[in-house]
Amino acid sequence: MKSFQAKNVLVTGASSGIGEAFANQFAELGANLLLVARSEGALLQLAKNLKEKFSMQCDVIAMDLSEDNAAKKLFDRANSMNWDIDILVNNAGFGKIGDFEQYDWQTYHSMLQLNINTLTELCLLYLPSMKKKNSGGIINVASTAAFLPIPFSSVYAASKSYVLHFSESLFGELLKTNVTVTCLCPSRTKTKFAKVANSPFPDYESRAYDTPENSARVGIQGFLKRKNTVISGHQKLLVSLVPRIFSRSRVVKLTSTQYKK
Repeated sequence: MKSFQAKNVLVTGASSGIGEAFANQFAELGANLLLVARSEGALLQLAKNLKEKFSMQCDVIAMDLSEDNAAKKLFDRANSMNWDIDILVNNAGFGKIGDFEQYDWQTYHSMLQLNINTLTELCLLYLPSMKKKNSGGIINVASTAAFLPIPFSSVYAASKSYVLHFSESLFGELLKTNVTVTCLCPSRTKTKFAKVANSPFPDYESRAYDTPENSARVGIQGFLKRKNTVISGHQKLLVSLVPRIFSRSRVVKLTSTQYKK
């Protein structure tokens, strides 16, 4: 795929942060958008702004993708609205930071449902039509946490490791087609993630955080270049070097200091 002109793009977690940045950049590149998130008001305002600025089609679906069967409900709803999706952007996700037992099972269930199950099922639902058209593909948003064990963010890091390896495996299955899967792994980015995750470091000004706009740009450029994995932000050199230099036990000791209060 060399252009997004008149292509239909579905973006989850589109109401803010990297998802909103994806929406703006795809619209600027000529795509039509189906935006999905829980915050209907924010979605409607974003859709209104994009249609006024870029004169493209933009619809919204407000729903909680961390609920059971959310992927199939979204797929059916999109079909009922006559959306034939060319590019799926699985951006929705959340994490929690702290001792493993600090959070209850319902929190972890919702996290795993959103970060893993919904993402996987949406891929399963949309890939057949992409393969039939032999065009389009998927951008799955993971994290630099996917490359390392992260004590005090154990479930989130593990879920993003799944996204990384799942995406790379799908990429390999699609090598002989014109359909591609790109995994975007952002470093710390100026989004609502830190606040939702109960991060001890929510202060963007005093730390080296990337912008959502740059993260989305790296993801889109990587997709156009048919790259299987791309990393955005200031930590990309660190996460690529640390596992090569240190033993796994040493890596765990190093990362255990990252989020400990």
